[in-house]
Amino acid sequence: MRLHPLALLSTLAVSAMLLAGCSGSSSPDPSSSQSSDASGDVCSQAVKPGAVSDSVKITGDFGTPSTATFALKQKVKDLQRTVVSKGDGATIKKGDYVTYAISAFDTATGKRIGDLGYKADEILPQNVLANQTLAQVIGCVPLGTRIAAAFPAQQGGTGSQVYVIDVLKTSPTAAWGKDQAPVEGMPAVKLAKDGEPAITIPKTDAPADLKISVLKEGDGGPVADGDTTLLQYYGVTWADGKSFDSSWKKGEPITVPGNAYVPGFVKALAGQKVGSQVLVVIPPAEGYGDKAQGSIPANSTLVFVIDILATQHVAAG
Repeated sequence: MRLHPLALLSTLAVSAMLLAGCSGSSSPDPSSSQSSDASGDVCSQAVKPGAVSDSVKITGDFGTPSTATFALKQKVKDLQRTVVSKGDGATIKKGDYVTYAISAFDTATGKRIGDLGYKADEILPQNVLANQTLAQVIGCVPLGTRIAAAFPAQQGGTGSQVYVIDVLKTSPTAAWGKDQAPVEGMPAVKLAKDGEPAITIPKTDAPADLKISVLKEGDGGPVADGDTTLLQYYGVTWADGKSFDSSWKKGEPITVPGNAYVPGFVKALAGQKVGSQVLVVIPPAEGYGDKAQGSIPANSTLVFVIDILATQHVAAG
């Protein structure tokens, strides 16, 4: 299905805006931040209702795919949004990662284009206030709100569309799973109040093989092959225990489409439940091998603490 920018941002499929900072390389870190904060007060960015969005009649319960009816073939010159029902949850604020779901309809025919986000692990939570389109449409509302939005036609052939958007919940930005017993011989991990880890390397030689242990076991769905995850990570080298990279230091979780990280990092994610925190020791053969990578010397054993906040499964073909 061909959807407007809101859905494209959600699926991470082709959105240049969201993926602008992601290198897609084997590195676990994008070379720059994924996005920049939308400027100004979010409530001032929210778009106003219009004739089309105000006319939408919706049937179906909040949190389930809905049906929308409206007068057909109306012209949508500008983006419009109408709050159909206001939720009683917390109001979205800067730094919140929000999960939402949409039902999309063609304004010319009234036909359903598709639904997205009502099934588990179909959309990643989004930093709403870090993208202008998202801020305009679902910013400045409390959780539990249902919105009708009308999108104008897009250059390239996508006609105007009506969206019904359910603003569902926020996602934590640190792992929330149940603490697990530490594994002997693995690095020690201590967490700050906000969840940021510190790693202490044992005074032993680095293991020759990949080592994975679960520090917190989450209650969400498992990460599948080809997924894109929302995660926090903190990485050090075994040789000196110094951090060479950290999403925590950058101030936001990251995603890389298809989890295109070094092999050992990908193996550490495989099958782990959302909400989990994973400790992995990656030998050079499953990291950067005999090539230096920035401040990481060649033949380095890498150690990561990874918080798995959400996962998005590959869309069915």
